[in-house]
Order: sequence, then structure tokens, then C-alpha cells
Amino acid sequence: MTQHSSDTEETPVPESIQHLLNQPIDVKLQLLQHHAQMARLLAGEILDEEVESLVGKRYSRDHPTGTCYCRWGQNPGSIRIGGERVPIDVPRVRDVEAGKERPLQSYQAMKQASVPDELVETVLLGLAQGDYERVASQFVDGFGLSQSSVSRRFQKRAEKALREFESRPLETESFLALWIDGKHVAGEQMIVCMGVTEAGYKKVLGFTQATTENARSIKEMLRGLIERGLKFDEGIFCIVDGAKGLRKALKEVFGACAQVQRCQWHKRENVVSYLPKRDQSTWRKKLQRAYQEPTYEAAKERLLGLHAKLEQINRKAAGSLREGLEETLTLHRLGLFEELGRNLKTTNGIENLMGQVQQRIGKVKRWHHSPQRCRWMALALLEAERRMRRLTGYRHLPKLKQALKEAIPDRE
Repeated sequence: MTQHSSDTEETPVPESIQHLLNQPIDVKLQLLQHHAQMARLLAGEILDEEVESLVGKRYSRDHPTGTCYCRWGQNPGSIRIGGERVPIDVPRVRDVEAGKERPLQSYQAMKQASVPDELVETVLLGLAQGDYERVASQFVDGFGLSQSSVSRRFQKRAEKALREFESRPLETESFLALWIDGKHVAGEQMIVCMGVTEAGYKKVLGFTQATTENARSIKEMLRGLIERGLKFDEGIFCIVDGAKGLRKALKEVFGACAQVQRCQWHKRENVVSYLPKRDQSTWRKKLQRAYQEPTYEAAKERLLGLHAKLEQINRKAAGSLREGLEETLTLHRLGLFEELGRNLKTTNGIENLMGQVQQRIGKVKRWHHSPQRCRWMALALLEAERRMRRLTGYRHLPKLKQALKEAIPDRE
């Protein structure tokens, strides 16, 4: 899907990390290797500092007052780097009076802890699958990690992400709005659903694999979310791009409880696509001004006026504007366009998420099977979700909750 706004909803990747992701594979490999070497050097300095505090500097005649310790060679040891045991040399200190070795407290602490591995994980997410295998195969020479252990770590992490998507409960939170959109992954359509809680936090609820945005697969995904606890009986606001399969699925699953907001950006682009290129910019501005009207009545009147003019210019463009026009004004009709229009008038929220996913899986060259697609998709979605910001205007969400409840027809 095309991303149509520069407004970003996720915490940006730091420039230093983004710079690393843009480097050639050989540079990334060196960074991974240097990361472990730096951890080793840091561990050695910490150990040396503790030894010096006990026995004084090497070859110095000045010893700490009252010391009874002396250097006693070194032993092989290890510390954790991202869950792997990496060998280091551990200096020994002997208590002369007691006649036994004095353990180093800093080494004991490092044995229990795991050196942070965020850089390794970040760089791995920026690698294509073929490059990832190449990096894994060279870890043995780099810093003692086996290819099989690296592969197992990555697979476990991806499988854990997939299990979370398929099982994490939804009944503990109340979702007011849903974005639903699709993304092509190796020729297959992956339909993603992201929700907004009453407090304005975004959460990816689930995804499904399909050949197109067809109603059947989307219905199955939505019913799966309901089984996991998604509540909609007091109304739910659904932002979609206008695909017929999406609209049909929402109607069959949520019925009258769903208030569907058709993406205004997609509608505008569909309309102008029928016009000559020389006229498209002018009509974009006209449609944008119409949609920016703060009230339902004013926006609809202005759009109907544009529709009448388009009838004389291009009937296809006019028909495109008329089709689904009411659903492009749902937020207006609920009286909340000024308060929540920035984020809820388009599918931009989920397309920002899809952009983050693309950064993580776009370089994969070989897709072998459906489980692989799903594992990578789940992992990328979870990573992107962590960076999503709170919805702009979240303080107005209680008004949306009340408006949704009032919009449900009388069920008696």
C-alpha cells in the first residue's frame, strides 16, 4: 500500500542505528564482530580495576593499606553476550594470610548477567536472509558463536513472536478503533489488523495470509480476534481503504456495531486518477479542502458540488467520488473530525506500521514456505509495534466511545 503522509506515528530509529542498517553486509559483519570484542575488552577492564583495588597497580611498590592479597596468574572464564558464552581470561587474586583464592565480585556479577545485545538484534533485522546465513557462518571466526546456535536463537525469537500473535488475550483491553490493511510478502497478501485502545495506545491484534483482500480470510481473522476477547458490542470504528472484501467482512462480522471510515486519501487519489495529469493537482486541492471542512453538512455539500462539476468533466471520476462518499465522512458525521481527524480519517496509521515492517523483511530474497512468512511477519510487526506512539488526540477518545454507542441502531 502507498504511504500517503509524512506524519509518523512510531519512535524514529536513531540515526546511528539507521546508518548501520544502511551499510554493506561486510561492514555489518565487522560491526557484529567488534561488538563482541568491545564487550570482552570492557569485561577485562572491569576485572583489572577490581584487581588493582585489591593489590595495587602492576609492578608498583605502593600497595593498598593493610592488603593481604597478591596476583596469582589467571584462569580461563566466560561471560554472556546475547545468551552465548564467550571466553575471556580471568585474573586470579590470592589471599596470602588465608592461603586461598579470593573470588572477584565483578566476575561473579558478569557471569550472572547478559551483556546487552540490542545492536546485534538490530543489525540482524536489517539483513536479508541470505546475508544472515553468511553472517551466522562466520561467527565462529568472529567471536566463537556457532552457526547452529545463532540460527536457533533467531528461530526461537521468531516462533515466540508468532505464538504471541496467535494467542495473546484481548479481553483485558477495550479497543475503540481498528485499522485493517494488506501487504504483499513474496507474492502473498498478508492482512494486518491494528487496534487503538481507549487510552490511545496502538496494538497489532493479528494478521492472516491470503491471496487477495478477500472477505473470507478477513472474516476468519476478525472472528479469531473475537474468540481471543475483542469486544465490539458498544461500537467499533473501522478505518479501511475501500476494498470490497474488507467492507463485506466488517458488515458480516460486526454488523451495525461497526462505523466504517473510508480512507479520504485513497478516495481522493482514486478520483484524480481518472483525470488528465495536468488537472490532478488542482482537483487534489479541491477535494482536500472539501474534506477539511469541520462539519458533516459543510463537507458533504462541498463534495456534492465537486461531484456535479466532475459529471461534466469525467463521469468515471464523478462515479468514483460518489461511490462510498458517505463512509468517507463517518468521522464528520460522528462530530469528531476536528478532534480526531488527523489520525482517524485515513489508513496512514497502519501504513506507517507497514513501512516499518518493510524495512525489516524487504531484503529477504528467498521465501520457502508459509511458516517462514508468518514468523518473519510476526517478528517484524512486534518490533515495529514497540516504536508506535500514542494516538494524537487520545484525550478525545472518550467522546468517540460515546458517539459509537449512540450510533448503534435500536436493537429492540
